[in-house]
Amino acid sequence: MTEHKRKANRGAIKNECVFCAIQSSPADVTRVFEDDDTFVFLDHKPLFPGHCLLITKRHVATLADLPPSLVHVVFDNVRIVSMAVQRAMNAEGTFVAINNTVSQSVPHFHVHIVPRRKRDGLRGFFWPRRKYGSGEEAAAFAGAIRKEIERLKSA
Repeated sequence: MTEHKRKANRGAIKNECVFCAIQSSPADVTRVFEDDDTFVFLDHKPLFPGHCLLITKRHVATLADLPPSLVHVVFDNVRIVSMAVQRAMNAEGTFVAINNTVSQSVPHFHVHIVPRRKRDGLRGFFWPRRKYGSGEEAAAFAGAIRKEIERLKSA
């Protein structure tokens, strides 16, 4: 694919993206915060009142696509919004989540920031949890992940 076609394709994706449309026309959402790189608004179907979504203004599909230059800005804002949600909603804590492709209802990088309270009904975030079969099995998985981290860092 030529560079021109790649740029045209990215533009088409951005023009069709619900979150790109939301940040460019914030009248349709309840705005919470905005800076040069991120936009935060209330989720229209919140798990609990105060459930926010932080999106990048630049169209980025997943965490893996997030440019290194945005990582610090995005996660500093996630940290601040998380503290603000907890305090403003008089919550005991927050749940911060990023879906990557699977369960990502909008293919635009976004972070859920949800106020939490003990016994609020949100249990284990809906997925089954299982113990490793043995310490050796756990060590093998950890080793495979470490190897991939080394490969990615050296690339």
